[in-house]
Formats: sequence, C-alpha cells, structure tokens
Amino acid sequence: MLLPQEVIRVKRNGGELTQEQIQFFVDGITNGQFNDAQVGSMAMAIFQKGMATQEIVSFTQAMMHSGTVLSWPELDRPIVDKHSTGGVGDKVSFMLAAIVGSCGAYMPMIAGRGLGHTGGTVDKLEAIAGFNTQPTIPEFKALVKELGIAIIGQTNDLAPADKRLYGIRDITATVESIPLITGSILSKKLASGLDALVMDVKVGNGAMMQNMDDAVALAQSIANVANGAGVKTQAIITDMNQVLGNSAGNALEIIETVDYLTGAYREERLHNVTVRLAQSMLINTGIAGNEAQALEKINHALDSGAAAELFSRMIHRMGGPANLLESPWDSMTKANNMLDVTAPQDGYIAGMDTRDIGLTIVGMGGGRTANDQAIDHTVGFDQIQPIGTKVSKGDVVARVHGKDQAQAESAAKQYLAALSFSEQAVEAPPEIYQIIS
Repeated sequence: MLLPQEVIRVKRNGGELTQEQIQFFVDGITNGQFNDAQVGSMAMAIFQKGMATQEIVSFTQAMMHSGTVLSWPELDRPIVDKHSTGGVGDKVSFMLAAIVGSCGAYMPMIAGRGLGHTGGTVDKLEAIAGFNTQPTIPEFKALVKELGIAIIGQTNDLAPADKRLYGIRDITATVESIPLITGSILSKKLASGLDALVMDVKVGNGAMMQNMDDAVALAQSIANVANGAGVKTQAIITDMNQVLGNSAGNALEIIETVDYLTGAYREERLHNVTVRLAQSMLINTGIAGNEAQALEKINHALDSGAAAELFSRMIHRMGGPANLLESPWDSMTKANNMLDVTAPQDGYIAGMDTRDIGLTIVGMGGGRTANDQAIDHTVGFDQIQPIGTKVSKGDVVARVHGKDQAQAESAAKQYLAALSFSEQAVEAPPEIYQIIS
C-alpha cells in the first residue's frame, strides 16, 4: 500500500518515482489524500532533486488526465495556443489571441493567475468589470467556435490536479522547478486539444529562469515532452531583464493592451516579442508559409483593426463591456494615488531589477502572498522607461499607481532602488535569444 509520506521520502532521497507512485501523487492532489503540507513537501522534494525525462512525461500525462481532455472535431482550422513562463509586464497573450485569431487560427487559451512575482493573465482580465474567466467547458467551446478565440482561467474540469498544485507552488518557493513547470504548462495545454503550441520561455532577472542554461533546459524539456505527445511545439527564449512594455499591474496592462491593439501606442520591445511569437504560431499551423508571409498577415490584422475588433468582441461576449476599446476606464477602477518616479541624476538607465519591481507590485496588493487572497487590480506602474533611455535629473522614469499616498511613496522608493544608472550610453538587451523546436 502506498502512503504519501513514503512516496515523498523516495523523491526527497533523490530516487526516481515509478509511474504508479507518480499517479498516486497526482490522484492524491485531486482527491485530497495528500494534504497541503504533503503536496508542498513533494513539490519541494521535486524542486531540490529534479525528475528524469520519463518521470516528467508520466507526471505531465497524469496531470493532464486528472480531468477533462478536450477535442474539437467541429473545428475546421488549426488550433494553436501560446504559453509564457511568466514575467513582469507580460501582456502578450492578449495581443497574440487577437492577432492570430484574426489570421484564421482557433485559439482556446486556458491561462493562469499570478505566480510568485509575476503577473497572471486571468488576474488582468478580472480587472475588467463583469468579465467571466470561468465559463463552463461547453460555453468555452461555443465561444471558441463562434469567435475563434477565448481566454479563460483554469477550471475544475481541466487538469484539476495542476490547479491545486499551482496555488501551493506559489506560496512554497517551488515555482522555478523545471519538472513542475513543464508538467503544469503541458498538462493544461495538452488537455486543450491543440495542434500546435508556442512557448515563450523568459530568461533574466525578472524570470523564473534567471540564466540561459536553465532557460534552454526548460525550453528543451517542454519541446521534448509536447512534441513527443504529438503537439507541434516551438519554444522561443525571450528577455526578462526589464519590464516588458511600459506598464506592470493588472488594470494598467489592460490599458496598454487597448493602446497596442488600437495603434495608439506600441512599445517597441513588446511589439517585437509579440510579432515573433505570432509568426511562429502562423507558420507552425500552416497559415503562413514563411516569416515574410506571417508578418504581412500580422500587420494586416493590426492595421485593419481586425485584431482590435476581435479582442473587443471577446471581452463583450465574456461579460465585459462593449466599449472597452473606446473607454477602457469605464469598466475598470483607477488607483487613488499616482506619483512620478524621477531620475536622481543625469545619465542612462543601465539596469533594472525586474523581480524586485514585480515583488513591489505584490507587496502593494497587486499579487498574492496566500493562494486564496483577493488582489488589488488598480496598483502598479506605467510610463516605464526601458534600459538605455537617456535621462536628465528629474525626468520621469515611471509612475506609481497606489491605493494611498503612503503606499505610492514607498513603491516609488522601491522602484528607484531597482534601477541602476550610468554616465555612459548603455545598450539594451535583445528581445529574442534563441528558438528551440
């Protein structure tokens, strides 16, 4: 007879778990036979001792089959999705869904909440009054068929074992484990019935993977497991040594999304990452034959307004307002206090401790320190200036949105402490590092 503590002991001591033991663990997450302390202990044992490739495959498949596995026989075009390992200011999923859906792919996206210092796609959508991130599976499938896209939170039907494990990882310092990340991501994505998947693996001081070796290892792990499961998968390693875009914080990132899709403002780095991921999605689904054809389709989706219109329709059909593009603040709450963060000297922004910026937002209430915690969607930063920006003393390098003056002042000090300055010109890191298939 298997016992939770004995299975934990095997991994704690560096042993390789059998398929039976892994299935027992995943079943225990789902049915409660493993309590929170035991799930956290197993997560820590996996974090410290790792998993062999076959263990990761068995773990992913067990998580995938802990709930419903979708199929889409009624759809006549490719089904594709994207997943990011998480970053600060990463709102790319919204742009990609709108663009790729406008180009003819189906994109059923099952997204996550904030994890550690990184923001969550679902949390950002819930900044919009009325938006329903938890439709039923039949409702989700009907939305995808009707619109081509739908972004929802993880449901109790799809990979329920991961939903519980995800929350426990967030508060037990076990977020950065390659086996746990691989299993978490792919259990949901493989359960979604995809033809193709593009992974955005972040690397840098604001990412779970802070060095290139770890990022490559994770990218290769995901590509190996997903391709082996019959889903055409490409992993693109992108930079997270600074905030992506010019905002970080739930409502503020929705505002930047609206500005991006309507063409009011497109931050260059955010645009470059979005385009590269969209190109891979269109090529891997056969919608475009090469990068040039993909770029032409992407530009048409943006320039014609088709992507913006599709995103607006999705928001409205899922309970949000009909006028998000025209008046986004009508359906979101603003922070009570705004405060400029100003440069303390002349020079150039030379570096950014992106993780600390993310943690500052968590500390303001914009993320979670407990897995059942309600969050403040209003707080965060905008007007963020990137690495390499030339500044004079007193120039605005970011703006804080806080719940009160004291919080805004504290967050401004923390933001400034996360920056470094140089008297000499500084070159920003590249947006794209490597592509792994």
